[in-house]
Amino acid sequence: MAAIRGKGTRPELLVRKFLFSRGFRYRLNHPRLPGHPDIVLRKYRTAIFVNGCFWHGHEGCRYFRLPQTHVEFWERKITRNQERDRRVQQELARMGWHCITVWECQLKPPVLEQTLESLAYTLHCIYLQDRQVRPYPPAEEDTLQAAEP
Repeated sequence: MAAIRGKGTRPELLVRKFLFSRGFRYRLNHPRLPGHPDIVLRKYRTAIFVNGCFWHGHEGCRYFRLPQTHVEFWERKITRNQERDRRVQQELARMGWHCITVWECQLKPPVLEQTLESLAYTLHCIYLQDRQVRPYPPAEEDTLQAAEP
C-alpha cells in the first residue's frame, strides 16, 4: 500500500485542470483544515474531496468490491475511512465550510463532462447564495428616536 498515492491522482488532476480552466483558483491539501481537503476554494468557502471508490467504500458502485483475501482487515479499514470522512465533513460544516465529494466513478468518460459542469454550477450557486443581499430586520417603534421640534 506504500505505492498508493494520496495526492496528485488522475481523478484529482482532472478536477483541478477543469477548475483552473474555468477561472477558479484554489489551494491544495490545506493543512489548517480538518482532513486536509484535496482542493480548497477559500473564496467560496468550499472544500472538495476527490475520493477513490475502493478506498472510501462508494456504496452501489461497480468499482467498489472487497478483496477475497483478508476480508476482515479490508472491512475494518474501509469502515474507518468512511467514519473519518463523515467526521471531517461534519467538522468543516460546523466551521461554515461547504463540502463537495467527487467520486472516481463520476470522472469516467461517459459522465465526466456532466460531473464537471455540475461542479461549476454548484460553486456558482454557493457563491451567489453566500453573497446574497439580506435586508435589515424592521426596527421596532419603541427603539426609534425622533428629534424634538
